[in-house]
Amino acid sequence: MPKESQQNSRPTPDADTVRRLLAEAGVAAEFALNPLSGGANNRVFLVEADGTKLLLKWYFQHPHDERDRLAAEFAFCRFAWDRGVRCVPEPLARDLGQHLALYEFIEGRRLQQNEIGDEPVAAAIRFVDELNQHRDHPEASQLPDASEACFSISEHLDCVERRVNRLAGIRENTEVDRDTVQFVRSELVPRWQQVRSTAQQAAGKSKQDVNRCLTPAERSLSPSDFGFHNALMTPSGTVRFLDFEYAGHDDPAKLVCDFFAQVERPVPRRYFALFLTSLAAMSDRPDEFRVRACLLFPVYRLKWSCIALNEFLPTSQARRRFSGSGLDFEERKQQQLDKARVMLRELPDDERFAPDISP
Repeated sequence: MPKESQQNSRPTPDADTVRRLLAEAGVAAEFALNPLSGGANNRVFLVEADGTKLLLKWYFQHPHDERDRLAAEFAFCRFAWDRGVRCVPEPLARDLGQHLALYEFIEGRRLQQNEIGDEPVAAAIRFVDELNQHRDHPEASQLPDASEACFSISEHLDCVERRVNRLAGIRENTEVDRDTVQFVRSELVPRWQQVRSTAQQAAGKSKQDVNRCLTPAERSLSPSDFGFHNALMTPSGTVRFLDFEYAGHDDPAKLVCDFFAQVERPVPRRYFALFLTSLAAMSDRPDEFRVRACLLFPVYRLKWSCIALNEFLPTSQARRRFSGSGLDFEERKQQQLDKARVMLRELPDDERFAPDISP
């Protein structure tokens, strides 16, 4: 039986495994397990035992998804926590075979769009800074590369090219599928060809070698998929960050691009220069880093249009079924198609995004 079928056959994790994880975390008591809503990729539960609240995450696995999300997230949180970085949940125990991990439960709420201002952005910068103060620590070398990590401009372009090509395989089973195939063919593919050509030309004008591989000193430890869509505001007013399944070593320019290109909780563009300058201060080649990030920004804006269309791909659909998100698939697909259209059409005709631009 495929791994995802085995997981889907049980609505809750194995109770004995949960007890063992609790014991490893120092909680030896009977427990109550309550599912939490909101996860689109995994199943998440609130564990209450002996007056303690913890979070249990049951990770989706699929034969076509080679990344070990549990191992990546748990290792990243453990590395950060052991270095004194406290804006991530403390990792407590894990069972790789059962795809389960136990974490600190963070009391908090999702940030509203109008709350994304000076202090949350400063908290994001502090997180990246604190994390990367330890990127040369021997244990950092044990962390994996981030999901879709790229270490040259050509790798960034090829990564998005693969995503665009993957969308050509959408099956036309329903009306929204057919609309999406038409959108990909008539709008997304031609726009991507334009964006890629402009990026290559801009690299030439700025004397950036598209094939030069970043040295280890130029790379960063990246939370990946980083933004306020993966953050909570605690009752005390601090921001805590979540969801590090894609985290690892990566190009810090990609971190900048993703931070401002994600659309679930958009970061106001007026913070672009501040965020870019702050991360440039951590780089061995700050000027080159700034140019690369600005050159790649439109590339990643288009990539996020592709990401919105993941709903039409078989592996993503299997993740949604496993997570039990409760959303109607056809309704969800229509929402994502609408979102992809908006993102693509918001790309300016002039794709350059200069470091000193005034928002």
